[in-house]
Amino acid sequence: MTTQNDDMTETVVNAGDTVKTDDIELEAPKNAMATARRLFVQLGNQRVRLCVVAASILLFTFFHIAAPMYSAVVVDSIWDAVQGAWRDGVPFSVSWNAGGIGWTILILAILYLGEWGFYYLQSYLMASVAENLNLTLRKQISAKIQRLPLRFFDRNKPGEVLSKVTNDLDRISEVMQTGLLRLITAITTVTGSLVIMVYYSWLLTVVFLVFMALSMWVTKLVARKNLEIASLRQETIGELTGLAEEYYKGRNIIKAYNREEDSAAAMEDAAERTRKAAQLADFITISVNPLIRMIARFSQMAVMLLAGWMVLGGRMTVGVAQAFYQYINQVSEPLTEASYMINSLQSALASAERTFELLDEEEERPDPQPADAAKIAEEPVQGRVVFNHVRFGYDPQRPLMKDVNFVAEPGQKVAIVGSTGAGKTTLINLLMRFYEIDGGAITLDGVSTAAMTRGDLRREFGMVLQDTWLFGGTVAENLAYGRPDATREEIIAAAKAVRADYFIRTLPHGYDTVLDNEAGNLSVGQRQLLTIARVFLADPPILILDEATSSVDTRTEAEIGKAMTRLMAGRTSFVIAHRLSTIRDADLILYMEHGDIIEHGNHHELLERGGRYAALYNSQFA
Repeated sequence: MTTQNDDMTETVVNAGDTVKTDDIELEAPKNAMATARRLFVQLGNQRVRLCVVAASILLFTFFHIAAPMYSAVVVDSIWDAVQGAWRDGVPFSVSWNAGGIGWTILILAILYLGEWGFYYLQSYLMASVAENLNLTLRKQISAKIQRLPLRFFDRNKPGEVLSKVTNDLDRISEVMQTGLLRLITAITTVTGSLVIMVYYSWLLTVVFLVFMALSMWVTKLVARKNLEIASLRQETIGELTGLAEEYYKGRNIIKAYNREEDSAAAMEDAAERTRKAAQLADFITISVNPLIRMIARFSQMAVMLLAGWMVLGGRMTVGVAQAFYQYINQVSEPLTEASYMINSLQSALASAERTFELLDEEEERPDPQPADAAKIAEEPVQGRVVFNHVRFGYDPQRPLMKDVNFVAEPGQKVAIVGSTGAGKTTLINLLMRFYEIDGGAITLDGVSTAAMTRGDLRREFGMVLQDTWLFGGTVAENLAYGRPDATREEIIAAAKAVRADYFIRTLPHGYDTVLDNEAGNLSVGQRQLLTIARVFLADPPILILDEATSSVDTRTEAEIGKAMTRLMAGRTSFVIAHRLSTIRDADLILYMEHGDIIEHGNHHELLERGGRYAALYNSQFA
């Protein structure tokens, strides 16, 4: 039902607009009450603001309901004064004497100003409450993500986690600022207005409620149908968005296989299905407005005809009739918006529920603080690493490593080889405590890594992974990621050591060139050189190189190899390699298969043994 708006109310959402479900994800919380209570607990540090908001809502409701009621007095006074002036044959004038019309008009203006003032006060404070809640949850999630084990990220898609951090929190904030506030004011306004309407005339109130029931019934029917269509529209939009993202990322492959026409046809088909679903949803949304407006007009006409008959019969004054008309508007607007507000609150609670699920995820095992951890943090690390009967499985019911044993002496180069999925990277992840072992022990200089804080342990390692990662910032800032206090001279020296200085100086601003969009303007090999230089600069006592030269050409690989040799001198290093030519000089080679170490020894020993390593090596150099 449509209503007239004034300066103190928001734009009216008609019944046809209550089904704008394309703006709201069609979902409901699993446990609304528990989620609502937990959300309220999060507001504990803002109780003063909430109390002021509650007081503002009550005062706004008072002025909102009192203004029409007092307007009846003003209209009746003006009506009587006009009739008196007409009878006496004198011009009508506004009197400012005690009890004069001028003062009644001024009081009415004060009521409207009070309504306006408390409306904006509650809106401003509620926005503050919502954004502070948003900030609180963002801080908690940010801290939580740092404490989550890698196991969590293995089983959750990045898009889903990002959605919880961004979209869900934004939805909670938005609904608290609008939907929740409107629902509370709607309840107080409807209750107070209906009481006054019944006081004025129970007959007119019954007539109005009959029409409102009819309007809400029509709205419910249309909303149910529109929910189905809007769900289809959301599904088709999701397909279209996913297809666009997929084709954008794979544009080179699409061109390489001459599939442009097929890709365009698939996009056109998805876009056409989206158009049809959106067209139908928009038609239902828009077409329902005239029907609801017609019901609204009939209700107003019926009420005003009866009110006019009562005025003529002396059972109601002109002022009361116009005040009753104002209350019709005040009641019909919140009732019309009820569906929209309930859907909004359900959506917000569902978002809050997902947020709390993230906050309730199992965290990494807490860091211990024993004397051993303090000792190794103070003494220089020698680099002796021991795996002693280590057991591990990503799924505890399906162990991957059953009994892994080896010793890496200080300064040794340890190569880890094997087929894809043999457990090479897993072994490194256990060494870094990215995952906790299920049995046995891993020690560093005789101290169990489980007895050390993760910060102390990882401070002793430098990693170069096969998948490069560079953040948005300058080249120099990326190189100094492991040593933020490094000087420009040290940064340049590290870059020269891996033969990266030349190409860095060819960039638009050299070392001050800003990298963004995942450093898309650099080749894969150049990005890998930067990550290697990053480790050079950090100068850790233990190195981990996971296919560190897989994306560079043979000549560059040879140059990096020389620099690596200098870097690894005197340092324990773990090298994962598929090209066995790069690890022939390793002091210890671990050949892994199905998570366990099948063979170990140096290159010549393993070749003489004629086992799995020898077969793999000969297959590469046959």
